[in-house]
Amino acid sequence: MSAESRYAGGAVRPGAGIATPADSPNFGGAVRPGTGDPASAGTRHPQDAARPGAPVPGHPTAGWTSAPVPPVAAAPTRPRYRARAAVAAACLVLGVGLIGGAVTGSWLTGGGGEDGSASAYATAGALWHSTPVDQLFPATVQGTGAGPGGADRTWTRIAVAPDSGCAHAFDPLLRKLLAPLGCRRLLRATYTDATQTYVTTVGLLFTKADPAAMTALATRYRDQHLDRRTDLMPRPYAAEDTAAAGFGDPQRATWTLSVLPDAPVIAYAVSGWADARTVDTPQPAADAVRSGATTAPAQAGLGNEAQGLSDRVERRLRRTVDAATKGSS
Repeated sequence: MSAESRYAGGAVRPGAGIATPADSPNFGGAVRPGTGDPASAGTRHPQDAARPGAPVPGHPTAGWTSAPVPPVAAAPTRPRYRARAAVAAACLVLGVGLIGGAVTGSWLTGGGGEDGSASAYATAGALWHSTPVDQLFPATVQGTGAGPGGADRTWTRIAVAPDSGCAHAFDPLLRKLLAPLGCRRLLRATYTDATQTYVTTVGLLFTKADPAAMTALATRYRDQHLDRRTDLMPRPYAAEDTAAAGFGDPQRATWTLSVLPDAPVIAYAVSGWADARTVDTPQPAADAVRSGATTAPAQAGLGNEAQGLSDRVERRLRRTVDAATKGSS
């Protein structure tokens, strides 16, 4: 059966065949004992105020007696009422407009507050078994402006991972960090650039976690800069008889990983050279694409490879979720 006819959840889908008992995270068993967490003027009193009409101490007229000062006539209040009414009317119109805009916006996005978000979250979590491989990992990915200096990129898929679990897809500490989320399915594919100089594995880990757990991990990743740690890297998928045949852990040059708080999915990519050269110090893609970066992966544009492919696969996932959510509403 060709890749074009396969489904991510069918008999030959990537990541199929993973046992998913309710009490197992499917990340390769229990954590070894002894391993640590990977991240670890003062105010006047009213009685002191001068009474209306009373002499002010120290004033030249303090000892004089005079008739009380007549009160000032109150200004007509009708115009004030009219002004207040006008302001209230304006606020009412503005409020109705804002509410109407919000409702219209929710219609246009196919969502309805918490219910819409929950529906999209559930839809995203089920895509692994209902979406064709080509829809998540297309045979060809166009990267307009994705290369160094805004150059265009074209990536060709050279392999889709066979049935596998999460046990060997991540470095040990990353596996431990992700284990509480649970591994529902892991889908992976490997791409090469137009010159077959670089290879990149992209992955979509569908978890069992609820939105609160995904948001917590996303916050932790951001606040603790876990995406910069070289001991928290995803592993590549090296397919035999392809340009990625020698793409192993020592060949990893750059990587990126995103925890999606609005879907039970973790998207990642890891890149290296197709000639199987080893890399002593891998560099996060976010650092490798910065202007002025001088490392070998940065100079070669490998950060652009990992970030560009990961971004586009994530966008396709979101478009697929949007389409599926609207279709079911």
